Amino acid sequence: MSNAEHISPLGRGLLDRRSFMQTSGFALGGLGLAGLLAEEDPTGFSGKQPIRPTIDPHNPYAPRPGHFAMPAKQVLVIYCPGAVSHVDTFDHKPALEKQHGQKADYIPKVTFEGPPGNVAKAFWDFKPRGQTGKMVSDLLPNLAALTDEFCFFHALHSETAAHPQGENFFNTGFTMEGFPSFGAWVTYALGTENADLPGFVAINDPRGLARSGNNNFGSGFLPASFQGTNFTAINPPDNLKRPEKFAAADDAATVDLLKSLNNRHLEKFPGDADLAARIASYELAGKMQTSVPEVMEVTNEPEFIQKEYGTESGSDLRKEYAKNCILARRLIEKGVRVVQLFNGSDPSGGNGITNWDSHANIKDTHAMQAEIMDQPTAALIRDLKRRGLLDHTLIVWATEFGRMPFLQGNGTGRDHNPGAFTCFMAGAGVKSGMSYGASDEFGFKTVDNRTSVYDFNATILHLMGLDHERLSFYHNGLERRLTNVHGHVVKEVLA
Repeated sequence: MSNAEHISPLGRGLLDRRSFMQTSGFALGGLGLAGLLAEEDPTGFSGKQPIRPTIDPHNPYAPRPGHFAMPAKQVLVIYCPGAVSHVDTFDHKPALEKQHGQKADYIPKVTFEGPPGNVAKAFWDFKPRGQTGKMVSDLLPNLAALTDEFCFFHALHSETAAHPQGENFFNTGFTMEGFPSFGAWVTYALGTENADLPGFVAINDPRGLARSGNNNFGSGFLPASFQGTNFTAINPPDNLKRPEKFAAADDAATVDLLKSLNNRHLEKFPGDADLAARIASYELAGKMQTSVPEVMEVTNEPEFIQKEYGTESGSDLRKEYAKNCILARRLIEKGVRVVQLFNGSDPSGGNGITNWDSHANIKDTHAMQAEIMDQPTAALIRDLKRRGLLDHTLIVWATEFGRMPFLQGNGTGRDHNPGAFTCFMAGAGVKSGMSYGASDEFGFKTVDNRTSVYDFNATILHLMGLDHERLSFYHNGLERRLTNVHGHVVKEVLA
């Protein structure tokens, strides 16, 4: 029996030369037509024309105009990995006091880490704060005192209950890795006002990176120029320090020689954009050799600033985080476009010790994290306002999801809750003293003005003068964007 007899009639037809040529011709013609139509109407899922930033390869970090005018020109993201419990901080639920210790009918049989326990009221007392009388717990007394400055989002929900995916989703818009971070999108679109510092700086926790590591501030498929530069108040960027065996004069002479050689090479190949971008990256690194050590000198701040932030009191971790907060303010002062400040770490977990992931002993572990985060963060916000920097700086305080209104089976911790959590914004372009949306009476699910992470990110981009539906990058046949094919601007919170 020949091999041809094992092939279906359809398959034998494809082996015919005339049929093969006909089928190939139709296929190639269809691809060509699709390409021509894409050039005529290169719209994304929104039906809107993408807006491509005009980037000079010789100076990819140069400031660029937004899509429309908005007061926010810079953004400070304070990110708390591990999932801060909303029902113990900013989302007051008196109904939990009535159900405390009981099995409620809304409790599922199994949650993220196994069988649940009973309902638990907040571990800290809630009190009315400021002129608005907003109820905030005693866990964060310093931030509570600033309640009138904040715009709370109480109806946030996530698509995942896992930390790595949750961090990815919040910071890149996708649960998978490999997508650009929020900071990379903003600097890709807007560049930066400071020519001597990176446009996007990630200040990681003194204990290390968060669960998703560099992905939280990576550039994904955007040009590498726009990834976040990682350094803290005590740890400078890698490979920046001049070796001690080389004198400063020798180093400067080497830089001048390289610049001369690079310019000569660019004259020979004027259209080589990749070469120009690479040279610009090296030139920025050269400038950072002097600019970064200067901005890291937080010990030069006056005594009242050190005391206000708490660099000389409290736990060692609080002192180090306080120095990072001062560094964040100094970077904003210098015109850095995006600063992402992390409070919490540990790529292998944490269980409330190195981040907010309190599956056990939440009263102790959340208190430990609050001692580190509360005073320095509140001081940072007050300091920015005092210096007039909030007129053009947007502050975003965020975490990846919330925690359950009932305990786990161990009776001491709260499990992950992607169904409802709270974040807040403050500063340029946002209404102050406002609460938007609501979770149910137990803080279990959102019920009023449900807000997705896509909506939250779309609103941040809008406040920065960027249309989230038009800020896109063509990658692997798709117009990719931070909000994927979703998201709506929450216009009710705009000042």
